[in-house]
Amino acid sequence: MYTTLISATQLQALRDSGAPLMVFDCSFDLMNPAAGEAQYREAHLPGAIYAHLDTALSDKGTPDATTGKPQPPADAASGGRHPLPSREKFAAWLSSVGFDNTMQAVVYDRQGANYCGRLWWMLKWAGHDAVAVLDGGLPAWQAEGGAVVAGDEPSHFQANFRLGEPLRTLATTQSVLAGLQGAQTIIDARAAPRFRGEVEPLDPVAGHIPGALNRPFQANTGPDGKFKPAAQLRAEFEALLAGRDPASVVHHCGSGVSAVPNVIAMEIAGLGTPALYAGSWSEWCADPARPVARG
Repeated sequence: MYTTLISATQLQALRDSGAPLMVFDCSFDLMNPAAGEAQYREAHLPGAIYAHLDTALSDKGTPDATTGKPQPPADAASGGRHPLPSREKFAAWLSSVGFDNTMQAVVYDRQGANYCGRLWWMLKWAGHDAVAVLDGGLPAWQAEGGAVVAGDEPSHFQANFRLGEPLRTLATTQSVLAGLQGAQTIIDARAAPRFRGEVEPLDPVAGHIPGALNRPFQANTGPDGKFKPAAQLRAEFEALLAGRDPASVVHHCGSGVSAVPNVIAMEIAGLGTPALYAGSWSEWCADPARPVARG
């Protein structure tokens, strides 16, 4: 069972073995939400299912009649720009694409694990441990001579995915707010100019949660797009934490997506299973009563 990373070579061997397996392509582009699915249709691993960030991995609800802005349903597990669907809705989607509890899941994208980590984390949150990120994504697969196909995949039979106890911790706005004066350590995965509040291309307020540390998610991978070695990641996170307890860490970003590479990196480094604040900055800054820091 693979639970964090899987190499292209290991994935090929797993496919050849005939073990129960489902591969998910999570390619996406925040600025062009249709681009990821177009990339999938151009080239994907044979048999891979496309997991759309905005529809399969988020629950944006329906537009408000007055403002026209999407309103997350009452059962959404988070707010923000990419509201986390309830575990029950997520399980229903997994079942609809034919995924069940016996399968190993492998997730990948073309964007440095920026988007596929979301599905990795959600499967853990749904109680499914057998999920791994294809290290290096589609480029690594192709570099190893892995086959790709174009077009859409045939429909899968309905399955019955059963939820288990969550294997990862979901932090909420309330828990993050309550922890501001305590031992909580917030790590923000956004680019440094956004963290400092110098620019804000996506959300209405610039800045960061007071006391947060900054580690842009791109810092976790090397030039080849693969995660850095465990020892290097551990040294980098220990330097960032500067004596703070890794167990106190809560990761976030703009909308709970690009924070996950930091979660994965800490796990690779042997620093535990930190929490994820899925609502992230976009949920935090929606209420002007919540504190904001800049600089």
